[in-house]
Formats: sequence, C-alpha cells, structure tokens
Amino acid sequence: MSKERGQVKITPDEFRYMALLHEITGATVRDCIMDESENRVIFLVNPEDVGKAIGPKGFFVQKLRKILNKNIEIVGYSDNLEEQVKYALAPARIKEIKVTSKPGGEKVVYVAVDPSDKGLAIGKNGRNVQKAKIILKRHFNIDSLIIA
Repeated sequence: MSKERGQVKITPDEFRYMALLHEITGATVRDCIMDESENRVIFLVNPEDVGKAIGPKGFFVQKLRKILNKNIEIVGYSDNLEEQVKYALAPARIKEIKVTSKPGGEKVVYVAVDPSDKGLAIGKNGRNVQKAKIILKRHFNIDSLIIA
C-alpha cells in the first residue's frame, strides 16, 4: 500500500506543537514529526524561516526544549525530493542524489556527500541520517537512505 504525496496525517499533539512554534517565532511551520525513539520533535518550516524558527543563538529552540522537555530540530521544507534531502542533511555538502526503485517497489535514495562531511551527514549515533529517513518516508514514501 503506497502513500501518495500530500496525505501526511498530523496528530493533535503535532498540531499543537506546530501552533506553539508559529506563535513563539512567527515562522511558517509545514509539518511536525514526533520521534519518540530520540525524544525529539522535528519541525519542517519554510526554508526562509529556518533562522527565524531557531532564533538568535538558538533562543527559540532552547525555549521550546524547556517547554516540551524534548530535543528540538528545525529543518527546511521542500516538496522537491532533492531539495528536501539537502535540507534534512544540512550542513553536510551534498554532491549527488540518486533515487532508485528496487524490485518489489522499495524506493531507495543514494546520497553522495563531500568526504569531509560524511560524519556531519550521519550525525552522532546516526541521528541525522535517521531524521532524514523519517522525513523522506513521511513526505516522499522513501524506504531507504544510503549515505556514500
């Protein structure tokens, strides 16, 4: 059963968090994903609002972390797959993105990053790549993300 674009379901808690971020920062919030395994909330905002959502010296991120008692991540949003991959893995420099379909319909994204940025792209204990996988699964129905 494949999920088509535009059918993202937002829970009442996610909606409340989106409203809270917008109220505090004025940023346009496109989505909110609760990642219980990492005790974090991932906000997708319009790319031009990322700085506004983070705040000076991360002020709004710290404020939200205290209010929600969760780690907060702000990511630019795009309905273009390649742009979304770049936003999700920022600040790592992306060299190439390839999307393939495996037999059985599994969609895989291969991302080549600048070798000196591989650690950045993967993140501590794989947190960044996991964040990107969650976003890509939710918005683009991507099953796998491989960093090379």
